[in-house]
Amino acid sequence: MTVPPIPLIIDTDTAQDDCVALLAGLLDPAADLRAITMVAGNVGFGRQVHNAFLTLNVAGRLGEVPVHAGCRRPLVRPWVGAENVHGDGAGGLTVDHTGHAPDPEHAVDALVRMAAERPGELSIVAIGPLTNIAAAVAKDPAFPGNVKALYVMGGSNNGRGNITAAAEFNFYVDPEAAKAVFAAGFAVTVVPWDPLTLRDAVFGPSLLAEIAAVGTPLADFFTRVCAATLEFDRSVGIDGTTHPDSLTTAVLLHPGLVRRSGAYHVDIETAGELTRGYSAMSWGVHGLPANATVIEEVDPGGFADYIRGLLSTPATPNRPVGGPGGALWTG
Repeated sequence: MTVPPIPLIIDTDTAQDDCVALLAGLLDPAADLRAITMVAGNVGFGRQVHNAFLTLNVAGRLGEVPVHAGCRRPLVRPWVGAENVHGDGAGGLTVDHTGHAPDPEHAVDALVRMAAERPGELSIVAIGPLTNIAAAVAKDPAFPGNVKALYVMGGSNNGRGNITAAAEFNFYVDPEAAKAVFAAGFAVTVVPWDPLTLRDAVFGPSLLAEIAAVGTPLADFFTRVCAATLEFDRSVGIDGTTHPDSLTTAVLLHPGLVRRSGAYHVDIETAGELTRGYSAMSWGVHGLPANATVIEEVDPGGFADYIRGLLSTPATPNRPVGGPGGALWTG
């Protein structure tokens, strides 16, 4: 029996691994990507939007999936970016996407509308700060019930952060949004930074060399967009590139990658001076009702094979892509 593809939206702050996550949504036959919604996060908002169109183009799907611009700052705080980690988020790659602009419908309105049109069918992969998702809850209290599944890349499972000692970036940038989302009643699955990403979703030198040798435009794109982040990761003691965003998309589309998960009560610290954005993940011994499934272990080899196979896809870019040294791929 043929299994129909999963209808989903990817809510993203497109830089580095977000681009790889978009490729999964665009190219995996298990995915039916209905929209890309943009939220303030990794790099400047305009550059994030450009990176989304760049990724659509490299996948050969420019103009096929709508891009909706969403919240350009967190709910109550100034925006904090991660250009020190990602550079421009795309390794200096550019594309002329004249004629292709964000849809005029705001991302929050699009999220609410699309979920209400097909209640219980649409899944959302949220791989940036949760500002758009929290705003959609405020706009329509029925929104969490209309969403089939919400997969969140964020937080650490009683582990270290990646922007402060306590906090992972997405929850740190908008902790109020994250707190509201976990209280809203979604069917939430969480892909945390520590220990999961750091143990099971780091691509080391040998795997990166294998991907570079694949020789497709997609593999070359991967190598280029990950280069700046690889340099940063090595500077902080991680010998490889980190892929929590593409892992979040992959486990929705291919749940067989998950080896172990648990029911947790997840809450987010918003007031702590040293712990802003800390995700308190209670594993069932503190008398708190579970509000999320937290993935504790995945198959690292299976995930690496998945990404390698995805990048082997013979996609043809719609338009030429430029970068350091001139044009890279012609459309």
